[in-house]
Amino acid sequence: MKKVSIQGIKGSFHEDAARQYFDEEIEIVECKSFRGVCEQIDTDKVDYAVMAIENSIAGSILGNYLLIREFHLKIIGEIYIHVKMNLMTLPGVLKEEIKTIYSHPMSFKQCSAYIDSHFPNIHKIENQDTATSGKLIRDQGLRDAAAIGNSRTAQLYGLEIHDSGIETDKRNYTRFLILSKRSVPNELSNKASLSFKVGHFYGALAQVLNTFAFYKINLTKIQSVPVIARPDEYSIHVDVEWNSIENYEKAIHQVLKEVSSLAILGEYVRGEAAIHNQ
Repeated sequence: MKKVSIQGIKGSFHEDAARQYFDEEIEIVECKSFRGVCEQIDTDKVDYAVMAIENSIAGSILGNYLLIREFHLKIIGEIYIHVKMNLMTLPGVLKEEIKTIYSHPMSFKQCSAYIDSHFPNIHKIENQDTATSGKLIRDQGLRDAAAIGNSRTAQLYGLEIHDSGIETDKRNYTRFLILSKRSVPNELSNKASLSFKVGHFYGALAQVLNTFAFYKINLTKIQSVPVIARPDEYSIHVDVEWNSIENYEKAIHQVLKEVSSLAILGEYVRGEAAIHNQ
């Protein structure tokens, strides 16, 4: 049975992503932090890891790009999860009794319009993940608090859902990366995540982007990430997709001549951001 590390506990969106991606019986290894997730796979305690990298409302998680590079992990896949948020409490608690809401920082961002409208003066407490917030309310019997998370958290920990679909944008999804310590070749791969640095001269980045365009490589994401301990230096992270592997290989060969460094973080099959009811 495959072991898969996730940030958070059972009932979290990370567990949903892991179970949907592998579509088979897996053993979930819970971690308190994203660094812990990486350490588990780096020390061969698990086979794979699942890590959120961006949300359509809250944006990218820059720290996770740095962790992937730091631990030299390989991206072998991705999955998009439709994120439907719910406000939940212990059974019988009235909404007007809620004084505190617990959730993950990203979840607060995703539900900011709802919170501002319904709970403008609420005390918000950030937690390591949505499922942990729900479990905390159950374990401590908090009758003046609520959690924001997915419906599975409510089912697991016996909570009552007051409002469903409270995310600001109903087309809200989170992209999760599937990580391995080693590359897993796949002849069906049609997407890659790359990290590179360019020189400090006019048009350096544009030259690289034009190369991708010339070879008909679709650029689906571009993100600059600060280089630790090096002020004013950035690495450029891009996701590219292709219809022709030959064109992709030619583009990489040319880009190598145009950058000061290039790392292929992973080549994998593109995930689909299908929106569905959760």
